[in-house]
Amino acid sequence: MNCRIFIVLALSAWAPLALGQDYPNRPVKFLVPFTAGSATDILARTYGQKLSEMWKQPVVVENHPGAGGTIGAGLVAKAQPDGYTLLVHSAAQAYNPSIYSSLPYDTNKDFIDVAALGGQPNVLVVSPNSGIKTVADLIAQAKAKPGQLNFASAGQGSGTHINGEKFKLAAGIDVVHIPYKGTPEALTDTIAGRVAYYFSPISAALPFVREGKLTALAVSTAKRSSVLPNVPTLAESGLPGFDYSLWVGLFAPAGTPIEVVDKIFRDVRSASESAEVKERMATLGAEPMPMSSAEFKHFVDTEIVDSGKVIKAAGIKAQ
Repeated sequence: MNCRIFIVLALSAWAPLALGQDYPNRPVKFLVPFTAGSATDILARTYGQKLSEMWKQPVVVENHPGAGGTIGAGLVAKAQPDGYTLLVHSAAQAYNPSIYSSLPYDTNKDFIDVAALGGQPNVLVVSPNSGIKTVADLIAQAKAKPGQLNFASAGQGSGTHINGEKFKLAAGIDVVHIPYKGTPEALTDTIAGRVAYYFSPISAALPFVREGKLTALAVSTAKRSSVLPNVPTLAESGLPGFDYSLWVGLFAPAGTPIEVVDKIFRDVRSASESAEVKERMATLGAEPMPMSSAEFKHFVDTEIVDSGKVIKAAGIKAQ
């Protein structure tokens, strides 16, 4: 074989491997499509801190809230597909195709589903001044005042919104949805009593529950949370079979080299197994979601189909 051809072929075979090994050689951006302090933001910063240590490069978290997470997702979909701009999104990534008739991107084609970062229950919280002590109290009050009670969400089509609509359907109540920019704003108005209740990600609500600023009525998952063991599930509170988990995942723009995607996945998996991330996740009441990238993609595809049924039944549309 001609020596020059051999060198070219050897370099061609080596280049993708080198690309993965060299990554990252400059700061990486995590775009979060919700406000700072939201559950998605908290997990992004938890992983970002550990990955920054592993990569010896800064991982910068940028918040781009609005439109149910579609603004931030749209920025990543159009970003250079080199692994240096990544999306940390919630379950809303799977919901938005059913909510928005026209998105600035194609959820299936414009992203690579890299890794699941974790899942956690939402916790149904009310103001201590509301007089509501149980889920039964809340349902009874809503039925006594149809159309008068309202509930908060972290934005139209967010995981907290879908959870609220699922509860509304299961309980058979008529309540009004009030979307906010994100969880911190929704929690502020729930504490103040400006909204009747909120299905908050447990990681964000936990400090306020412990300080007595919020009353926790129930968690959304089938099993109780280890950080609020005395708080019943919705299934235990009169809604048998109710189960909802808020998950967060990492996505890359389509076209990102597979070697880079694999490197990111492996490092995220290593980060998830570190003592620091495990401890932080446990403190937040979040659970790991050990999946391969292929399994995560299948999971997201299933979520798109399943959530579409709830969204259609609830008549959820973009505002």
